[in-house]
Amino acid sequence: MQTLLRFYTFSLGFTAVCFALAAYYGWVSSGNLAGMLSVLWIVFVLSILEISLSFDNAVVNATVLREMDPVWQQRFLTIGILIAVFGMRIVFPIAIVSIAAQIGPWDAIQLSLGNPQEYERIVSSAHIGIAGFGGAFLAMVGLSFFFDSDKEVHWIASVERAINRFSNVPAVEIGLVLSLVYGVSTMLAPDDANTFLTAGILGLVTYIGVNALGAIIEQREAAKKASGAIVRSGLGGFLYLEVLDASFSFDGVIGAFALSNNMIVIAIGLSVGAMFVRSMTIHLVKAGTLAQYRYLEHGAFWAIIVLGGIMLISARYHIPETFTGLIGATLIGLSLGWSIRHNRAERRAEAIGQSAPDA
Repeated sequence: MQTLLRFYTFSLGFTAVCFALAAYYGWVSSGNLAGMLSVLWIVFVLSILEISLSFDNAVVNATVLREMDPVWQQRFLTIGILIAVFGMRIVFPIAIVSIAAQIGPWDAIQLSLGNPQEYERIVSSAHIGIAGFGGAFLAMVGLSFFFDSDKEVHWIASVERAINRFSNVPAVEIGLVLSLVYGVSTMLAPDDANTFLTAGILGLVTYIGVNALGAIIEQREAAKKASGAIVRSGLGGFLYLEVLDASFSFDGVIGAFALSNNMIVIAIGLSVGAMFVRSMTIHLVKAGTLAQYRYLEHGAFWAIIVLGGIMLISARYHIPETFTGLIGATLIGLSLGWSIRHNRAERRAEAIGQSAPDA
């Protein structure tokens, strides 16, 4: 228990501070106990929503971070989390309103506080583009994990082996994502379809660009190491994680308006959730959880594919954020259960000199 608390102490302290701020804001803005309790309840629900939507985010973060050197790990867990908390949860909605309404950032802040209904309307109107960009990027992240010719471990063995047979086909995952983006665009009005297609293509280009940058950096490092230089850079991974975290944050930010249109309340609630994602990521990396549980990252990447698909489809149909969070948590829970079962089977097999099969 003490070991577990070591990873979550900062998040628990941050949560206490945020709830104290929420209580103060609720009391000052309403002037009564009922108003304060209402704000606290919304902050609590937003926190749970963000955490439930971010289990897969934490697992994928840990998958990338474990390959990075400690310096860049620490930079992501400090600078990167600051960007996630303040950038995506506060600056991002204000930037949307500033661009959409063609007003300055300060005017956008005043609009969020003085006319929260209009602020919510403007942010929600950007959902088509956000769904296209975030959905395409996440779908590429998930599919690229399974369309990997070097992948040897399979969780849902029959499905993953069938996918893996096509891993040598160039850009097969890009073709699948483009087909899905185009298919959803045919369900939209012409103007929305153009916005959606453009955003989806930008999501694909961003994914390709970030990975290309990472590959270039790795090649340069390899060349320097071959000449005897010591190089330990994780810039490519850092940028990849930042875009990935931003993509994960889109649905939480937009979905938060179903509970409140108050920028301060939304920022407090989502920030609590984001900080717990940081703690979960640290826990997974430091405790070596991914190595201990064979199929955990498989569950996370399946959840990412589902989340990417849901984001794309949400351009046409409203899908409750609670359902999205439950799907991700269920897939990760199942993969964890399968991992535990595999570990037990492996221990039994070792006792009789055999090896445990995939799921």
